[in-house]
Amino acid sequence: MLLIKRCIDIVAAVVLLLLLAPILIIVALLIKVKLGSPVIFIQERPGIHGKIFRMYKFRTMLNTKDSSGRLLSDEERLTNFGKFLRKTSIDELPELVNVLKGDMSLVGPRPLLVEYLPLYNKEQSRRHEVRPGITGWAQINGRNAISWEEKFKLDVWYVDHWSLWLDLKILFMTAVKVLIREGVDQEGRVGMEKFVGNDATTHRRNALD
Repeated sequence: MLLIKRCIDIVAAVVLLLLLAPILIIVALLIKVKLGSPVIFIQERPGIHGKIFRMYKFRTMLNTKDSSGRLLSDEERLTNFGKFLRKTSIDELPELVNVLKGDMSLVGPRPLLVEYLPLYNKEQSRRHEVRPGITGWAQINGRNAISWEEKFKLDVWYVDHWSLWLDLKILFMTAVKVLIREGVDQEGRVGMEKFVGNDATTHRRNALD
C-alpha cells in the first residue's frame, strides 16, 4: 500500500507540475515584481523519522526591516498579495518538487519547524512516522484555527488510520477548504502561534505553516 501511495505521489506531482507550469511562471514573475527576490522561500523542515530536508514555497512576505536592521513582524511584512497566495494555497505549489524528490507526500502531517523536534512528547513525535504532506488530516479539520494540541492529535490519528481512501478524502476536502479559504489563520493573527512545548507559555511569534 505504501508503494502505491508513493507511485501516486510521483505521477500526481509530475502531472500537476506540467499542468500548472504556466501558473507557476506567472506567480513567480508577480512575486519578483511585488515582493522582490528570492521568489522561492527555502527552509529546512523535518521529514519522515525526523530527517531534515529543504522545503520549497513561494515567498509571501517582504524583507522590510526596522532601523536596527531587524525584520518587521509577519503582520507588517505580509502584503495583500501575500495573503492571497496563502489563502488560495498557491504558495504551497512548489512543494510538489519536494513530493517528486520523496521528501514529502501529497497527504501527511504538515512539516513544521526543526526547532520543534525536541519539544514534542512521545505521542506527538509519532507524526514523523510517515512522510509529511502538502495537506493533511489536521489541515481539513481546522488548519491554523485550532490549537497545537488538537493539531498533533489529528496528525497522530492520521498515522494510525492511514489508507488510500482516507488520502482521497483529504485531497477532496482540501480542495473544498481552499475554495472557501477556511482556517488559514488564527483569529487576529497571521498563521499559528509559535509552538514552545507542552508546558510552556506561548510566545507571540508566528510559525510558518
